[in-house]
Amino acid sequence: MSTRPRNTEIPKAYDPSQVEERLYRFWEEGGYFTPRIDLKRQPFTIIMPPPNVTGELHLGHALTAAIEDALARYHRMLGDPTLWLPGADHAGIATQMVVERALAREGLTRHALGREAFVERVWEWVHKYGDIIDNQHRRLGTSCDWTRKRFTLDPGPSRSVRTTFVNLYRKGLIYQGERIINWCPRCSTALSDLEVEHKTEGGKLYYIHYGYEDGGGYITVATTRPETLLGDTAVAVNPKDARYRGVVGRRVLLPVLGRPIPVIADDSVTTEFGTGALKVTPAHDPTDFDIGQRHGLSLINVMNPDGTMNQEAGPYAGYERYACRDAILEQLEREGLLEKVEPWEHAVGHCQRCDTVVEPMVSKQWFVKAGPLAERAIQAVVDGRIRIIPERFVRVYLNWMESIRDWCISRQLWWGHRIPVWYCDACAEVTVAVDDPSACSRCGSSRLRQDPDVLDTWFSSALWTHSTLGWPEDAEDLRYFYPTTVMETGYDILFFWVARMIMMGLENMGQVPFRVVYLHGLIRDEKGQKMSKTRGNVLDPLNAIQEYGTDALRFALSTGTAPGNDIRLGAGRLEAGRNFANKLWNAARFVLTSLEGASGLDGWYHRPPREHRHDRWILSRLNRLVALVRSQWNAYQLGEAQQAIHDFLWGEFCDWYLELAKVRLRAGDTDPLPVLAHVLERTLRLLHPFMPFITEEVWQSLVATLPREGDLPDSIMVAPYPEADSSALDDGAEAEMELVTGIIRAIRNTRAEFRVETGRTVDALVDAADFRLVLGEEAAAIQHLARVGALSLVDRAGERPADAVTVVVGKVAVTVPLGGVVDMAAERRRLEAELSDCQRNIQRLEARLRDGQFLEKAPADVVDRERQRHASLAERRGRIEELLRQMEG
Repeated sequence: MSTRPRNTEIPKAYDPSQVEERLYRFWEEGGYFTPRIDLKRQPFTIIMPPPNVTGELHLGHALTAAIEDALARYHRMLGDPTLWLPGADHAGIATQMVVERALAREGLTRHALGREAFVERVWEWVHKYGDIIDNQHRRLGTSCDWTRKRFTLDPGPSRSVRTTFVNLYRKGLIYQGERIINWCPRCSTALSDLEVEHKTEGGKLYYIHYGYEDGGGYITVATTRPETLLGDTAVAVNPKDARYRGVVGRRVLLPVLGRPIPVIADDSVTTEFGTGALKVTPAHDPTDFDIGQRHGLSLINVMNPDGTMNQEAGPYAGYERYACRDAILEQLEREGLLEKVEPWEHAVGHCQRCDTVVEPMVSKQWFVKAGPLAERAIQAVVDGRIRIIPERFVRVYLNWMESIRDWCISRQLWWGHRIPVWYCDACAEVTVAVDDPSACSRCGSSRLRQDPDVLDTWFSSALWTHSTLGWPEDAEDLRYFYPTTVMETGYDILFFWVARMIMMGLENMGQVPFRVVYLHGLIRDEKGQKMSKTRGNVLDPLNAIQEYGTDALRFALSTGTAPGNDIRLGAGRLEAGRNFANKLWNAARFVLTSLEGASGLDGWYHRPPREHRHDRWILSRLNRLVALVRSQWNAYQLGEAQQAIHDFLWGEFCDWYLELAKVRLRAGDTDPLPVLAHVLERTLRLLHPFMPFITEEVWQSLVATLPREGDLPDSIMVAPYPEADSSALDDGAEAEMELVTGIIRAIRNTRAEFRVETGRTVDALVDAADFRLVLGEEAAAIQHLARVGALSLVDRAGERPADAVTVVVGKVAVTVPLGGVVDMAAERRRLEAELSDCQRNIQRLEARLRDGQFLEKAPADVVDRERQRHASLAERRGRIEELLRQMEG
């Protein structure tokens, strides 16, 4: 481990740009991110969700990094051998599209280059740009072990992909078949169901006559895709539909082509849709495909891979699919076969990558038989071997897994893991092997041709938890770090990735791939809207780091948020993060300045003084905080833990203890110094996993200032995470200080509400009752912090002074005479006028929030804003009424 020279000087203002790069280099060069295998200890392992090699850092990456880094740093401070393994995904479609666009600018295509040369170009691109996102992750302070970084196309993960494919094939769990798949005409590849994004769109429903072959009338079908009728092989009705008794078994003539097709009965037909008669196109619709399988219907594919019509389309061969639709509708209308057209809203599938409308199409593809794999993955969650946080996603997971369809894993791309299947052109033998064969195992011919397709990117990602650790080899890392501890990711890829990792981990390793699934939410703007470039509300995390600092961004992303909940992020939260960093910095400057040249600091680390009420109170509050934060870590409530640390540091330590300490220090009492040092140092360690840069910088300066106590390491990263000391808990001191701070707060609030000038003192009478001794000892603090001139402690309230305000704090009454300080008559009129305004605005808002049309038509964020305004006004009304009562005494 390298050591860092310690500097006790701390600049006036915190400048993240002067700190972050320097400290990250110190950590990385010091080897703090690389764990040592210790067979006596249980490791803590997170495998980073691999970002696309094409990618640049976005807020989703930043949120993932903030949460995972916090977990890694926390467990490192617990002394656990902690591996956070980074990586990158080759991102088949995305990367191929990026390189193809670059080629297009040169006037080239991948087909013009040829497969081998094109793949070489992609590798050149990856080597040139692939490290960008790694360096951006470093800017976020990610403490991952870069010495173990993996890429999905590295030799090790590539071998694990082939090994898995071969094993599943030999078990009959991978097969090649002609099935209905999602086809993207733009990307020219098959897509899994999860890669299709369904959007509700306004379309049309076309009612078309199919005349009976015998000339006795017609049956009317309704469809949103008339161009696919060219591939119809039947018309189906529900056998229970009374409208169609007697028509099953008859034949109708297919419009345009005149091909006779049967009318069949099938229970899957919905009687409420259209006319209840369904045109069946098995090659172009998933439901129709299933009907076709049950009834032995032929498959007629009428489209080319580029979305144009093929030779099966007859006179419309060569037409683009939507041009074909228009032409067919013209012909149907001309021939009197188009009965009517109705507007129709329906969900249309789009390619998640390029947004092109997807075409359901029958195609010969490779599939994983998902059912048997899903059964074990379901059981692992049901029996508790895998815990999903938040728990509400367990039902979501189970519902999807219980109805899982076979997974189409082949993609018609050139970039990716090529399918390890070879065809013999001499004898048609199919060879499936981990290593490239040199000759056919059946006939010995060398005329072998590898399957041209590559595997779905998610196939290699599904192996990520064990392929990165060395599987299928018997690697030391695999033996020690698998199963991993936590899989942290967004809830939007629970099925894309998490479910498939569970299936493949159990299949390949015989053990669950991780024990906890932690799902975070999506990041939205301040109004709760999804961030998108078209809305212009996207926040660039690198710009946020530049303006606010990394710690402020991390704070804004994760403080006060719960697992699985979406996060609203805007300038306000980022400014709050920066303000908190500045608050901590300024508090540290005061402490360090106060410690300079001081004596009597022995014991600051293990047992600072506990004689004074203030010291007993802050040490008690600190240890309650430590216990609370530890319990929140155990419950994976990271956002709540961070919020609790913020509230303690900002409120109890900075706003109260520091100010109280200043009063004592000015009076010559130095006992607060070791307490200040102790509480600040412990709080820095509590906060470090969340805000690593500023805590390291302040901690280094602090421990360099103080006498060396304990076995302090060279970095806060590996300092032990605080443990609660129950002997420091002091209920009495907490109750007494709650009264003291309550009295100060009451006087301050009274000054603010009645607009007493800042520099002017006020007098105060306190009905001390049973607290005379405590309040007598705290009189100086009350007078200084509340700007009180004469403080009178009385056993019971006598005659109340004229023009005074009385506030009750617990069992104590505090009276502040304001006669001669403010014009009480004018203040009463002002408050009564403000109360009247509040009442009017509340009534107006209540009327609006009762208006059904407003609630139905107004955007959700507008309704929320009005509700918040109503709540704020109601709170203010209550406060004004209370002030008026206080003026009455």
